Amino acid sequence: MKLAKLAAATVGLIVATGLAACGSATKTVDKAQNGDAAALVGVTMPTKSSERWIHDGENVKSQLEALGYKVDLQYAENDIPTQVNQIENQITKGAKLLVIASIDGTAITTQLQEAADKKIPVIAYDRLIRNSPNVDYYATFDNYKVGVQQATSLMVGLGLKNEDGSDGTAKGPFNIELFAGSPDDNNATFFFNGAMDTLKPYIDKGILKVKSGETDFKTVAILRWDPATAQKRMEDLLTKTYSKGDKVQGVLSPYDGLSIGILSALKSNGYGTAGQPYPVVTGQDAEVASVKSIIAGEQFATIYKDTRELAKVTVKMADAVLKGGKPEVNNTKDYNNGVKVVPSYLLEPVVVYKNNYKKVLVDTGYYTEGQLK
Repeated sequence: MKLAKLAAATVGLIVATGLAACGSATKTVDKAQNGDAAALVGVTMPTKSSERWIHDGENVKSQLEALGYKVDLQYAENDIPTQVNQIENQITKGAKLLVIASIDGTAITTQLQEAADKKIPVIAYDRLIRNSPNVDYYATFDNYKVGVQQATSLMVGLGLKNEDGSDGTAKGPFNIELFAGSPDDNNATFFFNGAMDTLKPYIDKGILKVKSGETDFKTVAILRWDPATAQKRMEDLLTKTYSKGDKVQGVLSPYDGLSIGILSALKSNGYGTAGQPYPVVTGQDAEVASVKSIIAGEQFATIYKDTRELAKVTVKMADAVLKGGKPEVNNTKDYNNGVKVVPSYLLEPVVVYKNNYKKVLVDTGYYTEGQLK
């Protein structure tokens, strides 16, 4: 009897232990599966000195995390070696996909090869990565159109065009100066080409005059999109070209940060008064300081690119790739990085003037009215 009871107890203990072990094993498998599902995505942005990149990084990170991915978000403060190290670290950490907004589109080919060797796909974010076959997809805006819109907004301000694209009543001639973005950013050439293709017929007819004679991209480009460099160049232009009484009436600026620097130079030289108003100054990115400047009647226009939508497209791309699928693209012919045509998804930019900023920026929830006061 005692032996029977002992045997029964032993069997019960074995069964209980086995069930406990099964339960433990099941939880371990669940955790492993969850861990595999939460793949690490490396995201590298150029800098926090521009508010748009802060928004970009935060939007991409939050949307990826909402899908269950882990995110390593890094900012390189416009320092190429820092970005190189960040990408290498993300590869070492085991990132399954990289989203890269490059500082210099030609400086990370070695790191992209490392990623390719480990079968890590790469999505170029807003800035095309050049001279590498290891760029899988590209998410951006229609950058040529951005340039066209910048040039058009310049002519709207001068009265040569109306906002609907029809001809204005002004005849000219008008003195203008040209600025371009960083020469190591592929987008800068798209912006400039779009703008110059739009302005050139007016320049050729003498309706627009680049009084300094500086029209070559390399001459007017501002390295790293640096506002202080743009301000210094504008000051030099005013000293060399406009010191004998001539006035500059329009400035093609490709980015809001440069626009603020340009306006500072103009203000220091007597512009911005009733007797000598600011010239028409364009921009891009709808940054808070520039939108406030537009509202105040200083900067004339900017180009709005909804970074929430860019992040959404990028995250959809990443999710599709990580699940073994092919993401949606809408351009497979225009973005040749020197080695391959990179399949791309292009979003539409919007011109922002003083008369439509509320509709475009506030009513859509991009900014609150309070942020722009």
